[in-house]
Amino acid sequence: MAERMARDRQTVSMTESGSSRSGSARSGSSRAVRAATAVPAGFVVVLFAWPLIALVRRALTDDHGAGASELLARTHGWHLLGVTLAQAAASAVLSVVVAAPLVWLLSTVHLRGGALLRILVTVPFVLPTVVVGVAFRALLTGPLDFLGIRGGWPAILLAHIFLNVAVVVRVVTAAWRQIDPRTVEAARTLGATPLRAFIDVVVPRILPATAAAATLVFLFCSTSFGVIVILGDGTARTLETEIYQQAIGYFRIPEAVALSVLQIIVVACALLLARVVAGRSTISRPPVLGREHRRRPRGAVRVVVLVVLAWAVVWLLLPLIALAVRSVRPDGRAWSAAGYRALADDTYGPSALDALRYSLTSALAAMVLAVVIGLLVALGVTRGGGLPGRVTAVLAVLPLGVSAVTLGFGYLLVIGTLPTAAVQSPLVIPAVQALLAVPVVAGVMIPALNQVPGRLRDAARTLGAGPWWVLISVDLRLTARSLGAAAGFSFVMAVGEFGATSFLARADTTTLPVLIGSLMSRPGAVNLATAMAASVLLVVVSAAVIAAIEVIGEGRNGRADTDADD
Repeated sequence: MAERMARDRQTVSMTESGSSRSGSARSGSSRAVRAATAVPAGFVVVLFAWPLIALVRRALTDDHGAGASELLARTHGWHLLGVTLAQAAASAVLSVVVAAPLVWLLSTVHLRGGALLRILVTVPFVLPTVVVGVAFRALLTGPLDFLGIRGGWPAILLAHIFLNVAVVVRVVTAAWRQIDPRTVEAARTLGATPLRAFIDVVVPRILPATAAAATLVFLFCSTSFGVIVILGDGTARTLETEIYQQAIGYFRIPEAVALSVLQIIVVACALLLARVVAGRSTISRPPVLGREHRRRPRGAVRVVVLVVLAWAVVWLLLPLIALAVRSVRPDGRAWSAAGYRALADDTYGPSALDALRYSLTSALAAMVLAVVIGLLVALGVTRGGGLPGRVTAVLAVLPLGVSAVTLGFGYLLVIGTLPTAAVQSPLVIPAVQALLAVPVVAGVMIPALNQVPGRLRDAARTLGAGPWWVLISVDLRLTARSLGAAAGFSFVMAVGEFGATSFLARADTTTLPVLIGSLMSRPGAVNLATAMAASVLLVVVSAAVIAAIEVIGEGRNGRADTDADD
């Protein structure tokens, strides 16, 4: 009995000691996370707040007493605001309509080659907007020339749909797969028709996600630049294009800043609305439905599946096919590889291959920066960062609400005050590209880290692991696939960034999207063919990265399914 009591006391002592060590380690980890949040906060302040403050100060210096209302009147700002909101709203509604059949297919049908369809859906979203503009120029002046739509708002709306279908499909499909199929079966058992069961059970559950996706599309289209510049034929004007025209074309800083402030207010409202709507949806929770809940197509469903696949080809693949064909048939008649041969031509500056090489190396550096900064933001939100972590998370999202053109012009003003060594630093462009990718990394990693069981971290601390080893051995090990997907998305975003980079590019730091935009503005069939060929290169790179992300996702889903079966 005495021996047993001694063993019990020893066990209690060891447990209390382990709990004390675990609590102490947890407290130390929280302090380390709070300290680490200073890194992304400083990054955002330097690369985001500084250029905006410089822009506003310059505007106040040069406004000559003109008020905001007068500046907006000079530039027809209120009219442009109405046009911007109207085209963004139309793009959002049309994107939801076009995406609806694809959402149904990916949510309810177990389709062989479904990964290929998801790649096809996602690739347009990550393509540079300048490439999308080039692709639709090739489509509308080629196979669809009979429609008589060579540019203007119809062409812009078509390109916006092509770009943003992925947003609707990804968000709404995730919500649909969370619906317990037993609720639908219960409705059918009670006598509801398939249509009635869909309306009563499915629609109310996916409506918040649909509204959230439409709000995001509205946000993206309200700051669209490359598509409108290429397809607008010089007549389509929005707040974004007018900011560029006033700042670069006329060098009217106060007018450009007044328009930028108006746009920031609009985008901030859209971000707030998106957050409110997304908060009602269930897209942040782990999916309930697995692959086994999707049924294989049989009978008449096969015909519907074929129709939906044809729909996907028309909307998502046809522009890319037209781009590829036009790259080897630039004049629409004779076949020629002149565009691809010209990729190595550096007679008038850097060749397209040089620009691609720089784009890839710059994107790799941007990816590393974005992953580090985005991961620190996610840790600040999920691992006890407290108020500093939440503030840093808000700061990290702010770049999504400001025009890339506005940021780019602010960078020009800041660079003029810096030493030559800082201006010529190879990290300038990657840092700017990383700034725009950080919100994506944080958005992927926050829900992934939230799903890591806390008991595993506590066990690691009890065994004596320090805060950083807990992070590496538990958090990063369990979220490695999500981190890989976040890295892939940040890489492909950096490769395709056009707006801000176009202000910072020099002869030796010209990215491929910037070169494509330059080629499209030059006369001559060879320049057009080279722009088409370079655009095809970017499509191939983007598709390869998205395919890798899908492979990572398939592996994660497959493992989850296996765990569920066990």
